[in-house]
Amino acid sequence: MPPGDDAGVIRLDSKRGLVETVDIITPLVNDPYMFGKIATVNSLSDIYAMGGTPLSALSIVGYPACDYDIEVVRLMIKGALDMLSEARVALLGGHCFEDTEIKFGLSVTGFIENDKILRYNTPQAGDLLVITKPIGTGILTTALKGQRLKDEDLNEAVKSMTTLNKEASRVAVEGGASACTDITGFGLLGHAVKMVSESRVDYVIEASGIPVFKGVKELAEKGIVPEGAYKNLEFYKDRVKFGAMVEEVMQLVLFDPQTSGGLLVSINREGLRHFDENGVSYWIIGRVVEGNGFVRVG
Repeated sequence: MPPGDDAGVIRLDSKRGLVETVDIITPLVNDPYMFGKIATVNSLSDIYAMGGTPLSALSIVGYPACDYDIEVVRLMIKGALDMLSEARVALLGGHCFEDTEIKFGLSVTGFIENDKILRYNTPQAGDLLVITKPIGTGILTTALKGQRLKDEDLNEAVKSMTTLNKEASRVAVEGGASACTDITGFGLLGHAVKMVSESRVDYVIEASGIPVFKGVKELAEKGIVPEGAYKNLEFYKDRVKFGAMVEEVMQLVLFDPQTSGGLLVSINREGLRHFDENGVSYWIIGRVVEGNGFVRVG
């Protein structure tokens, strides 16, 4: 697999392969149990983005022993175990190391069918572009860290970040999706650029159709935006063409780094039937047209 894929695949035979990934993050919320759940869903997401089924995991814990009681680690692991149980994934062990701040994540191994691998860079002209979760987690968690929001103000976002992409991945595969990735640190538009940059297509995205968590735009208007959003905008600006009506605040929201975000899927309209029939949430945010690897936002 080339560097841009969400996970690595080792073909075992003509039919099946192993799919592997690793991810580790710092706390986004104050509750260590909930942080463990979020970090776990985030780590599993790369397997789902490839169309795979996670099977086993190893935990990775960075921990400043002099600053926190061991109960914090126990609660993180409990959160992880609860999410892994929901995903039907076995925790086989892990590794802990001394660090100046808490970090938690997983190395994950799964199975994948070779003829059903979802690649990030194969979108097809004529497809629709759909997203399976709202965006804005980076801005919300930045506001929480800056004490501009209370824990309960993030309930909607936390529910999203602790929702597995398992079903969304399954129906994307069943629906014959041509390309897929999960939305994480590069923001919605950064990952969109990644998907088209090696192709002969463009993404045409309608900003008004993109689901955004409550309060995100208002926080962005007050300047509460993570540094990563500005970096993403600067790095990808040459590949994104904004319409005159897309304000700078909205541009930053669209580049907001996400944790445990949804899937960004290129799929034909008939394939969306599988989302509808299985009750999997999605929003149509644009379409795929012939082009030269640009993202156009209007």
